[in-house]
Amino acid sequence: MRAGRGRVSLGPVRGRVRRPVRARWRPLGRLVHAAGQGDAVSRQELLSVRGRSVAWLFPLLLLVGITAGDITTGAFEIISWTVLVPGVAAAICGVWGTAVFVVLAVGVYVMADTVWQHRDETGLPGLVLVVLGGLVAVVAAAFRVGGERRMLHMRDIADTTRRTVLRPLPVGFGGLDHAAVYLAADSEARVGGDFYDIQPGPHGTRVLVGDVQGKGLGAVETAAALLGTFREAAYHEPDLATVAERLEVRMVRHREHTAGLGRSDGDRFATAVLIGFSPGLPDAVDVVVFGHEPPMAVGPGGVRILPVVGGLPLGMAELSPGRPGAAPPVHRLRLAVDETLLLVTDGVTEARDPAGVFYRPAEDIVRAVAADARAAAPARLVSLVREGTLRHCRGRLADDTTVFAVRRTPGPGEPAYG
Repeated sequence: MRAGRGRVSLGPVRGRVRRPVRARWRPLGRLVHAAGQGDAVSRQELLSVRGRSVAWLFPLLLLVGITAGDITTGAFEIISWTVLVPGVAAAICGVWGTAVFVVLAVGVYVMADTVWQHRDETGLPGLVLVVLGGLVAVVAAAFRVGGERRMLHMRDIADTTRRTVLRPLPVGFGGLDHAAVYLAADSEARVGGDFYDIQPGPHGTRVLVGDVQGKGLGAVETAAALLGTFREAAYHEPDLATVAERLEVRMVRHREHTAGLGRSDGDRFATAVLIGFSPGLPDAVDVVVFGHEPPMAVGPGGVRILPVVGGLPLGMAELSPGRPGAAPPVHRLRLAVDETLLLVTDGVTEARDPAGVFYRPAEDIVRAVAADARAAAPARLVSLVREGTLRHCRGRLADDTTVFAVRRTPGPGEPAYG
């Protein structure tokens, strides 16, 4: 499930972050974050000091330099360059700021022609050129600012949509310590088909992480449909296999609905991992894999891939050779109390470096856990994989990415893990 290449947008890490990311990758994080926020926000961040805009400084320095050059050399051709000042202001300042520089540029030009009088009079044509250039700059600034406002409004709508689908999860929700980060490969869309959620209930706590094929609002709609079914079924159904079947049925129904509307995206499918934490099984979990990468168990002893035989993705059960239409089987697997389950989507496994080598997060995790067992904590583990992914692909992801880590919280009287 690939998407077009693009800049990266960094979502926040959800969970308890005990230590910041490594210092040498903070500049990369800020650059990627700025790129993901769009041109308007990145311009505000790059052209500000302590929260105050310094964009006006660049056209002002240009105007001062042109004026000084004119006075020093006495060449009329230099003062005619004042027409560049409003153009620079239009690119980085607001409408009123650009208008101010238009007035300043015209004023400096007139003073050079009438007050300093260290050359012959320049005449009306040069003044007309500066005035017309200033008016064009003001109009261009107005169009640019209007476009930025529309873009920021659409970004807010996309963020609201993503927060609605990926609802905030309280700390310790369902007796689980968790953390997650979402990275969008398409900085303009800022939304995609990756999804995750935790649903506690009378039969234990269930976790769902997945990736809808494709991207855009159609993928978000599919993810929302699956999450809605998961939240209800995971709470009410005592058997995890029934939850898996409900998800498969919902995917098929959603595909039929979109196909009935005549939409071209009616053949979507989704890969996912469904996990069940049962209160009576403190050292085991139930796992169902729908064509997804199996989860990794990370603990003080290292990293291990859970031995799960994955089934077909959601929406493709009818192609199962054994029992057409049936969901994949439930696997009960050992999970130590101090181990964290790590789940990632295609953006991590398909991240490549310039040489085309795929990223292997397990290698970085093994080194980090060997150096400090606390690196297995969900928040630190998610930060580690996020850094490693961006470092490996130089900040250019091939697909939307979710990194999700979860483990049981210590019970009363139990020591904290790590």
